[in-house]
Amino acid sequence: MIDIVIPSPGESISEVRLGAWKRGDGEWVEKDDVITEIESDKATLDILATASGVLKVAAQTGDDLKVGAVVARIDEKAARPAGTSAKNTSNAASPAAIQATKENAPAHKEISNAAVVEPKVTSVARKMAVDKGVDLGKVEGSGPGGRITKTDVEHAQTAPAKATTSAVVHAPTTGAAQTSAPLATGARGMRRERMTKLRQRIAERLVSAKNTAAMLTTFNEADMSQVMRLRAEHKEAFEKRHGTSLGFMGFFVKAVVGALEKYPRLNAFIIGDEVEYHDYIDVSVAVGTDKGLMVPVLRNANRLSIAEVERTIRELAVKARDNKLTVDDMTGGTFTITNGGVYGSLMSTPILNPPQSGILGMHAIKNRAVEDPKNPGHVALRPMMYLALSYDHRIVDGSEAVGFLVDIKNAIENPERLLLDV
Repeated sequence: MIDIVIPSPGESISEVRLGAWKRGDGEWVEKDDVITEIESDKATLDILATASGVLKVAAQTGDDLKVGAVVARIDEKAARPAGTSAKNTSNAASPAAIQATKENAPAHKEISNAAVVEPKVTSVARKMAVDKGVDLGKVEGSGPGGRITKTDVEHAQTAPAKATTSAVVHAPTTGAAQTSAPLATGARGMRRERMTKLRQRIAERLVSAKNTAAMLTTFNEADMSQVMRLRAEHKEAFEKRHGTSLGFMGFFVKAVVGALEKYPRLNAFIIGDEVEYHDYIDVSVAVGTDKGLMVPVLRNANRLSIAEVERTIRELAVKARDNKLTVDDMTGGTFTITNGGVYGSLMSTPILNPPQSGILGMHAIKNRAVEDPKNPGHVALRPMMYLALSYDHRIVDGSEAVGFLVDIKNAIENPERLLLDV
């Protein structure tokens, strides 16, 4: 018997919650099949079979387990069920077949061995692909060694839209809220659901922020006309050159970086009776997923170009959508940006992400009547966005907070400042 134990999801995490079993007790599994998942207060990780054999489940879905605990065992000496074969032999193509494929291929297109060798795929993923009519040849594997997993087939089946590059990425709601039958008219039922580890951690941090920091919020508004003009004029050339779309986040991250360099206490922490200043700027980006709010980090944002910011946020968005954000992806951060505008929020007071001292809230862009700066005394219709800065008043003075937000407003309304670094 081979023990399957809970791995450590990351430093400081000692307990996890066991998710749903992907394979049943007594079922045959192949090496590297995803058999279950574990959920910590920071990330969700797949548990893979470490050998081929019969699975013996030793823990139940929803159990809270310590790192190192045994969740299952695999009897690698059990007889393989009839009709199945080892992957390392079933997927191999003969040299003659490969050569024949090459000879029959069009002259202008080179056919590699990979084109005729069946992709590595877990048995669960293979069965699901057959049931759902998914072509495995068009699925990119995310498992060890590029192996196609059940999750890969699910994503291929649903053909998800291209990930957005906004600060907040909203994944479709799943779980009890979606699967539960709607309440009948006039019903007075109720139910209780156990909070996930991640949701518990979010609750703890929000309460800690409210109870610990002297939190205050200041507001301003920005005319988005010039940024929208730049995007419209250059988005096609930008995407062609850099391989990623041009969104608003590149501009806002650059604006925040410039403002933090001018007002460093918004990039600092209070540690005991000391103020910890940082010579680097790691911007946390709030990401909404079906599992809760996650805050991956853009490392050294002060060294990134607008294209690098957009590309990195896109990668983090995809990882968040696929539940592949790691503890390292979400550890750290010296300042946070959140975008409630993608949900339609017109104004909000964002809560600090401790131990950080500041968080910028972006909101929906709405056309409003404002004074035309080029024609004083006259009203013009402009695309406006409310900006909110919540800050820790213990370390940041009101004048600094207002100056910080005005600096961001000026940068967004005059985006050439961001390009010229002035």
